[in-house]
Amino acid sequence: MTDSQTWFITGASRGLGFALAKAALDAGHRVVAATRSGEVPVRHDRLSTCRLDVRDRDACRDAVRVAAEEHGKLDVLVNNAGYGLVGAVEEVGELETRAILDTDLLGALWLTQAALPVMRTQRSGHIVQISSVGGVGAMPFFGLYNAAKWGLEGFAEALAGEVRSFGIRVTIAEVGSMDTEWATGSMKFSRSIPEYDDLRQSVLGTPSVPWKSEAGATGGGADPADIASELLQHVAAPADDRLRILLGSDAPSQVAAVIQQRQTEYNLDPRYTAASVSH
Repeated sequence: MTDSQTWFITGASRGLGFALAKAALDAGHRVVAATRSGEVPVRHDRLSTCRLDVRDRDACRDAVRVAAEEHGKLDVLVNNAGYGLVGAVEEVGELETRAILDTDLLGALWLTQAALPVMRTQRSGHIVQISSVGGVGAMPFFGLYNAAKWGLEGFAEALAGEVRSFGIRVTIAEVGSMDTEWATGSMKFSRSIPEYDDLRQSVLGTPSVPWKSEAGATGGGADPADIASELLQHVAAPADDRLRILLGSDAPSQVAAVIQQRQTEYNLDPRYTAASVSH
């Protein structure tokens, strides 16, 4: 147990967060599982839970402080809490917009800020931001989810350069499709405008929202346990200092398509082409 770490994982009651908690425990680590309810569907002598609404900045600071005091250190923070929102940009209301940004973007910021003084004092630590292929590209009807993940990646990239000298690693985990409830029970929907129904049918396969969500339905894709295993391997490899990692079998192809399209558009500017050659 000399290599045992203390992990703080948000959104740990199900999906990837729960898989990460189980994988970290199996690897011999201590886990603080943060959830809205304060409960997780497993018991373990190295598992503690805390009830946390990541939108509450003061609560985030208190939760991290308590975790560090109880365990003597904080090695890994995983900002996983979040949800999806389906809605064209015109359809998304103010309260829906503020809610998803408060959770998916600002929640990660508040917890990162809370963890940094602890990790700076230790001169070590690892902050993992759970992003998505949707943090690289965007698609119709997911604009606000994309905006939250793009914002997450933006501040995380800046953060990596700010804290490297303190011995703190930062990882942006760009996850592809997973077999979780993200696309069903965990999805929220804006009120639709009929003028977008034809495009909705083309992009989403149905003009109707919310779509049917059945108990036990999943979103398809990779097993969260496999994604969790990949992420633990990355954290356990200190020489792997990549800022961004791709998780899931479809993530590389999705990101490659976005980057290729972006490159094609930039290449239409001869100044960009010349600059690329010079570098």
